[in-house]
Amino acid sequence: MSGKQHEVTFRFLAQPTDVNFGGKVHGGMAMKWIDQAGYACAVGWSGAYCVTASVSGIQFVAPILIGDLVTVRARLIHTGTSSMHMAVDVMARDLRKDEQRLATSCVMVFVALDSPDGKPTPVPHWEPRDDSERRLQAQAKQLLELSKGMEQLVDMHAASLD
Repeated sequence: MSGKQHEVTFRFLAQPTDVNFGGKVHGGMAMKWIDQAGYACAVGWSGAYCVTASVSGIQFVAPILIGDLVTVRARLIHTGTSSMHMAVDVMARDLRKDEQRLATSCVMVFVALDSPDGKPTPVPHWEPRDDSERRLQAQAKQLLELSKGMEQLVDMHAASLD
């Protein structure tokens, strides 16, 4: 049932297989978790197969260590015709000290498709319910404008390579 689930939270322990040679969770693993949570939220909202269109402003703020309780929260902050913008935060909690820290955050855009190899399909409209959600939606709209400028730069660069 689309248009109902606008937020998803994953929780799990960081494991030895998640870390790099420095003993900290590597960025690629955090990005995988972000993509999975964002995808689950996008499908939950749209009721359709979704693909990642962009990831903006990813920030690796603090390390995630083996044994940390990891919380990945994806929440809808803006919808277009077929697109959904998600704010995704990754929190790490040292269970021994009961200290939580922001580890990573970003904004993702997903597009709903009518089939896995199909065309974009409309998604339910989302409206912010409070001032916090209105601020997040305004930030998503700013990122959308910046993204349009980046698309033009990429197109110009691609044309120069031909």
